[in-house]
Amino acid sequence: MIINSYDPAALEAALGIDMSTMDLGEGGPGGVGVHAGWGRVAPGGSSLAHQHDETEVFVIVRGRGEIVVNGRDRHQAAPGVVALFEPFDTHVLENQGDTDLVFVTFYWRDAGRAGARAADGGRARLSGRPQFVFSTPPTPNGDLHLGHLSGPYLGADAYVRFQRMNGAQVWHLTGSDDHQSYVVDAARREGRTPGDTAAHYSAEIAATLALMDIHPDQYTVTAGAGEYTEGLQTFFSRLAASGRVRPRTGPALFDARSGEYLYEVDVHGACPVCAAPAGGNLCEECGEPNDCVDLRGAQSGRSDLAPETGTVARYVLPLHEFRAELADHHRLGRVPARLRELADRLMRRERLDVALTHPSSWGVSPAESGAEGEQVIWVWPEMAYGFLHGIELLGRAEDRDWQARRPGSDWKIVHFFGYDNSFYHSVLYPVLYRLAFPDWNPDVDYHVNEFYLLEGEKFSTSRRHAVWGKDILTPHSVDAVRFFLSRTRPEGRRTDFRLAAYEAVLTDELIGRWQAWLNDLGRRVEKDFGGRAPDAGVWTPEHTAFLACLNGRLAALTEALGPDAFSLNRAADELSGVVADVMRFSKTEGATAHSEEWRDENRTAIALELCAARLLALCATPVMPRFAGRLATALGMPPATAWPTTAALLAPGSTVELSGQVFFTTDGGDDR
Repeated sequence: MIINSYDPAALEAALGIDMSTMDLGEGGPGGVGVHAGWGRVAPGGSSLAHQHDETEVFVIVRGRGEIVVNGRDRHQAAPGVVALFEPFDTHVLENQGDTDLVFVTFYWRDAGRAGARAADGGRARLSGRPQFVFSTPPTPNGDLHLGHLSGPYLGADAYVRFQRMNGAQVWHLTGSDDHQSYVVDAARREGRTPGDTAAHYSAEIAATLALMDIHPDQYTVTAGAGEYTEGLQTFFSRLAASGRVRPRTGPALFDARSGEYLYEVDVHGACPVCAAPAGGNLCEECGEPNDCVDLRGAQSGRSDLAPETGTVARYVLPLHEFRAELADHHRLGRVPARLRELADRLMRRERLDVALTHPSSWGVSPAESGAEGEQVIWVWPEMAYGFLHGIELLGRAEDRDWQARRPGSDWKIVHFFGYDNSFYHSVLYPVLYRLAFPDWNPDVDYHVNEFYLLEGEKFSTSRRHAVWGKDILTPHSVDAVRFFLSRTRPEGRRTDFRLAAYEAVLTDELIGRWQAWLNDLGRRVEKDFGGRAPDAGVWTPEHTAFLACLNGRLAALTEALGPDAFSLNRAADELSGVVADVMRFSKTEGATAHSEEWRDENRTAIALELCAARLLALCATPVMPRFAGRLATALGMPPATAWPTTAALLAPGSTVELSGQVFFTTDGGDDR
């Protein structure tokens, strides 16, 4: 018999609370296959959000509070309550009483149970929740090029398409980031007002997204919207009311000739951290912010004179004071190590003061006084509110009570953005939300891409070094472009768009292999089965092995497009893998294709090739929706609306019209 009693003196700090272990027999804590311990949450405290591979049970012994699972489900914690957490459930125990909340925990590893949850790919933690998928609002100082399209916009679109096929409540939101200083710079160059410039390029951007078959559910335009302005000012007032965002006088750069305040596009130099060329306020290379005065060899964009240093009072956030809150936020959702490393690096600074307002006439001024002269809310903190405002506008269209001033505890937010925006999305915004809405714990998944290069150099709107979306996108080319960008988009490393490589993939792979196989399959079905899908006959071991192979591809595609391991690189490779597998299978099985002796086996082989074509039509839908739709029609199927759970045979007798289909062509056409 083993007896263990609660001993407060044995507790040690762990996971944000106090815990101790129990000895349950020989072999240490796991002597009976189960680990156990005591835990205590102090009044007003809570454990850190965390997840692990063990199954865990809490037994509440004393005190009262709440258990929060996966950031949304809340359950009472009181004496006698027993809670079981599945592997990889994110869980938090909060003490909402005025005495210690004491509990016993039992936890053990079950490889089968953990494996089943891991194979789910993260769908369980999103189930039943509204998902708001944001692609970073583009700056309307130019149209979209392939560097833009390959990253946040294609990623978010494919993610949403896959989620909808799996029955999720999910919407794609983006808009026009009108109040960027880069809009003012473009307006100067083009002889227009900032408002006219933003409106012009916002419309061009929306049109390019449509050419890419990207149709956001909410496209928010911010300039000139009175309701938006009022909401943004209220959001900023919440920040100021927190007492943590206050006016502070500090050094700043000014143009030596005009005396104009310099920030963002109007100043550049070398990054004070990595020494790479950097613009004002952020280094795109290392991802770290700067405050302009610390740029090495700073140069003004307004004149050829060296900038002068002066002082100005702006509203400032001491971001370095929120290290613990930020780490807690990053334990709740999907946060790639690249972003966690950036946050850890930034939070090692002794101070990280971030100005939230800047002297300018373009933007929304805060309602508060205290800043020096005419100032506007910096466009990046503005964007934090803009996401919430977009959700509210979407809610009106969907007849949902979603309000920017009252974020929902069940909201799941998913961000797609480039690494140059990482600081804002994954470091600054969580802190702003904590200050504006202390009772809201935003559950956010982050999907970040690196830079997409063009022939070895960065895409650049300002330098016009780009392949513009409108230059290459037509109804005839959009599937090939989406496929090539999916395969080559910069996931975890910088990649390169080369026109010759795109043309080779189009000609050699999509036309030379995909289309050639589908056309040939159609001719064989017409010749041998009158254009109708045959039923399977006798199966050989090779047939069953090929069906298993297709199901393996399906499993890999499900994982690649799922929320936890989302990768369009892998998805594109798996789609190509389906075609490569079936072409090898077809060539091997073709040895007896004309033998009467093996007729029943031959029709099984054809049925399995059609099974592969059916799987391709379903699984290509998130990546290449037009191709997938045309292929489904050619197979006598309706357009795909649900993600398959298995590789299934095409219904016998289905009309198959593959032989003359042109799915891809080198003739891009221009019939938009």
